[in-house]
Amino acid sequence: MSDSRLRGRVKGLFGGTAADAELPAEEHTHTLADPEAERQALQVLVLARRTADEHIASAQREGDRIRAEARAQAQEIVGDAQDIAEGVRREAEKVLADARAGAEETTRDAKAGADLVRREAEKTLTDARAKAEQIVKAAQANADELEHDARQQYEDIVGTLETRRDALREQIESLEQFDQDYRSRLASFMQKQLKQLGVEVKPPKPAAALANADDLP
Repeated sequence: MSDSRLRGRVKGLFGGTAADAELPAEEHTHTLADPEAERQALQVLVLARRTADEHIASAQREGDRIRAEARAQAQEIVGDAQDIAEGVRREAEKVLADARAGAEETTRDAKAGADLVRREAEKTLTDARAKAEQIVKAAQANADELEHDARQQYEDIVGTLETRRDALREQIESLEQFDQDYRSRLASFMQKQLKQLGVEVKPPKPAAALANADDLP
């Protein structure tokens, strides 16, 4: 960084006159803080902000992916349960059709055994329906349990990501506070050095000081 640029920044920070621009370059070199340390501090702040943004974006993408997988898995389980229920229903209908056909054939062949065949057919139908309902309930319970587990896993992962995001925000706030303290100490140091050199320093207004401090690297 050139001496003229440093003098311009000092002038912008403290609102000094053009007289300080005429000070020898050697004196400015000794009175200013190490520009490398200032640059490194700002690089750390920028890197922390960029890392936080990347982690938050990654957390959001991961959350979306997990949510999509959970939904797809739940839909697949529900679809399988519906297929099973449909198969059981078709099986029950086939059993009922076979039972009715047998009952009708038996009735035609032997009137005496019609009541017995009818009772057996109704019992077979009842058993088939009970079996179908039992299978459907078991499949639905299994699907509900898997969906609950997937939802719980998603919520646990999202909670962990939110905790990491909060921690990164705290680190950013700490770095921002460090940056403010560093600028304040730098301004105080430069004021003292300029006073020792006999340069009259006019305290900048709070708004102007804040705007000029943002111009520092």
